[in-house]
Amino acid sequence: MRDLGPSTGFIQSTLLQRKLHDLVPGGAHTYARGDDQYPEGMAPVLVRGRGARVWDADGNCFVEYGMGLRSVTLGHAYQPVLDAVRDVLDQGLSFSRPTELELRAAEDFLAPLPGADMVKFAKNGSDATSGAVRLARAYTGRDLIAVCAQPFFATEDWFVGALEMNAGVPESTRKQTLRFAYNDLGSLRALFDEHPGQIACVIMEAATALAEPEPGFLEGVRALCTERGALLVFDEMITGYRWAYPGAQEFYGVRPDLACWGKAIGNGFPISALTGRREVMELGGLRTDRARVFLLSSTHGAETVSLTALRAVIRAYAEHDPVAVMEERGRALADGVNSAARELGLADHVAAVGRPSCLIFTTKDAEGRPSQPFRTLFLQELLRHGVLCQSFVVSAAHTPDDIELTVEAARAAMLVYGKALEDGIGRFLNGAPVAPALRSRAAPRRVR
Repeated sequence: MRDLGPSTGFIQSTLLQRKLHDLVPGGAHTYARGDDQYPEGMAPVLVRGRGARVWDADGNCFVEYGMGLRSVTLGHAYQPVLDAVRDVLDQGLSFSRPTELELRAAEDFLAPLPGADMVKFAKNGSDATSGAVRLARAYTGRDLIAVCAQPFFATEDWFVGALEMNAGVPESTRKQTLRFAYNDLGSLRALFDEHPGQIACVIMEAATALAEPEPGFLEGVRALCTERGALLVFDEMITGYRWAYPGAQEFYGVRPDLACWGKAIGNGFPISALTGRREVMELGGLRTDRARVFLLSSTHGAETVSLTALRAVIRAYAEHDPVAVMEERGRALADGVNSAARELGLADHVAAVGRPSCLIFTTKDAEGRPSQPFRTLFLQELLRHGVLCQSFVVSAAHTPDDIELTVEAARAAMLVYGKALEDGIGRFLNGAPVAPALRSRAAPRRVR
């Protein structure tokens, strides 16, 4: 089994990462991609990918998980999508008027979405969620937003103000975002009671990797929004095309007023979407007598490459069943990792948990507490043995061989993990532990 030590296996990647820090704040364009999320000296800078494998600047090959922050469900360089994109390249990318392709893409995307009458395409998830918030405020005439206590919804002030990393967001804006607990209808009802007639919308993920809705919860949220005059917004960035086709609203049978899409709908190509009921969406159009909403006006929102990729992804989901493959591969991975953990006496410390298509792993210290140092050690040893992962989120491109290699790598990592529990982690961990991506200070992984 491979051993890519920090002193020998990541020389070019480390040099490139230093140069990235000179030119790009944080050394990456997404905080979750930062080298502070990886062991020191072991943050691969990637050069290509195919299927579920990626290669870095040093020529190392890894089985990758997370797959473009959960955006690549069909695999890197998925040929049918690339073929469709190549066919459109010679026809031009961006024009001064809409194209027929925009109509066809809208028809394709809306077809499996009962209750969604209109769509607006954009480039990233924050475009869609922030557009939904603005629409909801205009439609209801209210200012406050009720946000479920889930990890991330947007890079805009309305959400970032509620994070620890909120420098630059006015205090007045921070006060407009309210939090409620998942699977706790009472906490949401309390917000409505405390702020009567002031909440424009409730925005949430219908489910997460670790949290399924309890019986009646989503239905209760839907009923409460209707009763109190607020819009229900589902964030389908992760659940869309991963929980089911098209998404969680279909899987759980609860219809939102607005829904936000991204990630898997382009299989890595930059595209997001906002869908919703006609009477709400038309506030951003020309068929309304009400004050118009400035809604997702984007130079590149409808460029032909990403819309073509979207249509090709939809065809792939119609012709195959990527969700079923992801569920199967995820179950095999979880079974293998958890079986190895039990055999090594580490089941209380390391585990693959969550929905099979969206697995994460736990890393706990000798006292059974979640541990960043032990997470870093586990990442370090997985990297040594050819697995690149911040999670165990699979794609439909992961093969049984990929899963087998990963289980073997996890077993090897757990052998070191067990020794670290017994002898202390200091002997085994190279460098400082990883740190939360959205912390308020660069320390403890400040770059010198």
